[in-house]
Amino acid sequence: MEWFWYIIAALLAGVGTGLAGLSAATVMVPIMIVLCPSFAGETGAYQATAIALASDILGSAVTTYTYGKHKNIDLKRGWLMLVCILAMSTVGSYAAYIVGNVVLGGFTLFLTFFIGIRFLVKPDTSRSNGAARGERLDVKGIVISLFFGVTIGFGAGFVGTGGGMMMLIVFTAFLGMELKTAVGTSTFIMTFTALIASVSHILIHPAIVLEKWSVMLVCIIVATAASLVSARFANRVKSRTVGLITGGVLTVLGAAMLILNYWGFLSKYPLFIDIMRCLGTFVKFIIPCVIVIIPIRFLTKVPSFVFRKILHIIAFTCVTVMILTAADWKPPALTSVLIAAVFYPVLRLLEKEPWYGKLFVQKEPGEIRKSLLMLFLMFAALITVTWGIFGKTYIAAAAILMWGTGDAAAALVGIPLGKHKVHLKGTDGKKSWEGSGAMLAVSIVCGVCVLHFSHKMPVPALLLTSLTAAFCGTAAELFTPSKYDTVTVPAVIAVVLLALAPIAA
Repeated sequence: MEWFWYIIAALLAGVGTGLAGLSAATVMVPIMIVLCPSFAGETGAYQATAIALASDILGSAVTTYTYGKHKNIDLKRGWLMLVCILAMSTVGSYAAYIVGNVVLGGFTLFLTFFIGIRFLVKPDTSRSNGAARGERLDVKGIVISLFFGVTIGFGAGFVGTGGGMMMLIVFTAFLGMELKTAVGTSTFIMTFTALIASVSHILIHPAIVLEKWSVMLVCIIVATAASLVSARFANRVKSRTVGLITGGVLTVLGAAMLILNYWGFLSKYPLFIDIMRCLGTFVKFIIPCVIVIIPIRFLTKVPSFVFRKILHIIAFTCVTVMILTAADWKPPALTSVLIAAVFYPVLRLLEKEPWYGKLFVQKEPGEIRKSLLMLFLMFAALITVTWGIFGKTYIAAAAILMWGTGDAAAALVGIPLGKHKVHLKGTDGKKSWEGSGAMLAVSIVCGVCVLHFSHKMPVPALLLTSLTAAFCGTAAELFTPSKYDTVTVPAVIAVVLLALAPIAA
């Protein structure tokens, strides 16, 4: 299993180097010291750093070559940083060996997470009044280069990061480079710093080569190949896209590694463990769905409304599974709130990307993130009321699944086949009898399934409860404007199920 994590670590490290000039250690060290027992000893983090630095040498070199081909290197503004960083790398390497595993590992984990947050908040770091390529350093630039060159150089040896991300920030925020030029320049410097720091680590602690030579070889090969591929990709897309991808990967990775690293402390709180289990259930359900639906969206001609409803069905189903596998109401309710809190700002950032509109068809700007926020907060409210207050586990699951799948069926049948519009007083005249009939039928089936398998309800009560709740939910959907049915339909279904709960006992 450790070899799997070695390959994943090297692969992610190579992608980070090629996309945004990340040092391999930013990704590799957290994974190795947390998930690989071989690196859990007193010098484990030091050895992991040395392997990451060795992987950085060729990875940074091929990345530099790729960016250089696109003329995205500016040494006239980066030479002083190069000199300072090279001078301090060996000093930092020796200090790291003295300090040891605790400081080194913890610093790297936090660095990964906060760099990811930084890139999500500001994915494009270049300034509108940036310096022209090849412009020489002024006095201010020299002072900045000296200060950050010394500190980054020490960090390159001490933490093993190679200073890639910190150099990127200095080049863009302080020296005015364009993002891709900053990446190319920083990877050029990292090639030499990684070489010096790697050799220093090995000379100080030769057991790295003797004990871990096979791990080092595999990591170098995988990281180099991934760096080359991702660098070519980065030079073909916008800088903002590169920043968002990098930020997302690092934030998730950093958060996961921090949780694993401090699991001994966090495990003392049962609610936290239960939330992590619910989140794990959600992730295990969502990832295969995403792998399937992305090709469907971009490689097929599936209608937009069909794709939208597929997304709805996935959301409703994953929450239903999360509820039915939870032991208490608090974890799924809090997990739903957590998902809403995380995805809302992320989707807000992604809305500016050109591919976002192709993936999600919106009826109005911001519709997807607003709908997702309302959806998961409604999930939390349903779970809290029906399970937390009334103690009826099955009602939350039944109401969510009947509502979600019924709403999807109404659109999937009503839009292409709805020939007979409903013109009852209080309706908008856009919905059809065919769509409403489909919603009623599917809601009944889902209600029967959930109530039977989760509550073992007698057949007469099962049919009566499902039919009544489905009919009321369909009526609520029919008479409610589309903007508000996310609230009214599940609320009506849940109220009906609660009212009929005595006959289900």
